[in-house]
Amino acid sequence: MDPAALALAERSVPRYTSYPTAPHFSKEIGDGEMREWLAALDPHATLSLYFHVPFCREICAYCGCHTKATRQEAPLTAYKETLLREVEMMARATRARRVSSIHWGGGTPSILGPARFGEIIERVRDLFDVTHETEHAIELDPRTLDGEMIEALARAGVNRASFGVQDLNAHVQEAAGRVQPFEIVAGAVAKLRGAGIAAINLDLMYGLPRQSVADVERTAEMAASLDPKRLAVFGYAHVPWFKANQKLIDASALPGAAERLAQAAAVRRVLERAGYEAIGLDHFARASDPLAVAAREGRMRRNFQGYTIDSAAALLPFGVSSIGRLPQGFLGNATDLAGWRRSVEADRFPVTRGLAFSKEDLARAEIIERLMCDFAADFGAIALQHGFSIDAFDNARSALSGLERNGVVEVTGRRVSVTERGRPFMRLAAAPFDAYLDAGAARHSAAV
Repeated sequence: MDPAALALAERSVPRYTSYPTAPHFSKEIGDGEMREWLAALDPHATLSLYFHVPFCREICAYCGCHTKATRQEAPLTAYKETLLREVEMMARATRARRVSSIHWGGGTPSILGPARFGEIIERVRDLFDVTHETEHAIELDPRTLDGEMIEALARAGVNRASFGVQDLNAHVQEAAGRVQPFEIVAGAVAKLRGAGIAAINLDLMYGLPRQSVADVERTAEMAASLDPKRLAVFGYAHVPWFKANQKLIDASALPGAAERLAQAAAVRRVLERAGYEAIGLDHFARASDPLAVAAREGRMRRNFQGYTIDSAAALLPFGVSSIGRLPQGFLGNATDLAGWRRSVEADRFPVTRGLAFSKEDLARAEIIERLMCDFAADFGAIALQHGFSIDAFDNARSALSGLERNGVVEVTGRRVSVTERGRPFMRLAAAPFDAYLDAGAARHSAAV
């Protein structure tokens, strides 16, 4: 393995699902900004709604999500009631109504059950304009999905579902704290398709404890055999200082940088051989899938849910820890359940952090998004489009030169392109344009 590649893979860098990234949000943003920004939305603006459900039946050792374990029904009912109030409060605060996208994350959103889930969607439909053209996606745990819930999803208009598969080898599943045989995943996929929910996404992981190249190849082959429309392949981020449950992971069993690089390359080979197109940093899709089409046409976007075709003017946050985006900036809901509930019950938006965009933020965000989506960006042209001089971001050149020497990027004038060799390190290509990266003490995951 090339020593230079290993050094790059071990560097710490943000995932850039947003810019500026969440560690740099300010506590000065709250209910007042949320109301002001919502009131300013054009009544004809399109909306994307994100619902976070922070509950699972059990917590997987590798999980980095904001969630907690519960086997009681009362917390779920209480959460549903508060979500209903938050939906109503949001509807009162903006004249915009047209919903282009709904996404449920967690946690395990389906833990709400058919009745509670159906009640929330009914309230959303009462207050917002949801049509058959609205993409309605949900993240699911195949181990807990039953026929009654699948029927409720279909009735609610869900038309895309994502399953967390991670790995399909028993020894890796045991080491990662999530035992989930292939038969359970295959059965859940078949049942969803039987209910008319045909757009299936599968999430895979490399870099898990006790995982080998052969393990990820086998997992990718088995996942592809289910013919999902899309697959996302994430590198496991070991952040036990941030997620205490990850302390259950035996760090000595984690693959090193060379093995992670080999695993990522192996998954790509298997999936491309199975007919999938590699998209951006970590997605794969059939050529006919809308995401693949958008990627080829330069229309793909990136947000907190990853790669998307959603171009809504506003992403509205619902639930604990949910993050939204309005034209003026980012807004993050309270991360503690009690604080979130108290705010909503007091008819206050539960926003406890956020960031108001500067002109420079928007320009840098566009450069980073284009690099993450298209593998290329003309930072001089983007500077001009945002009202800056053509050389406004030339301070990135020094870091880019180092990446260019390592074969990660090519720079022609002010156009930076990620090379084929550099694709696994594309986050490093974005980092020179991150004006916040050296500020504060935020810790990030490895580049690969």
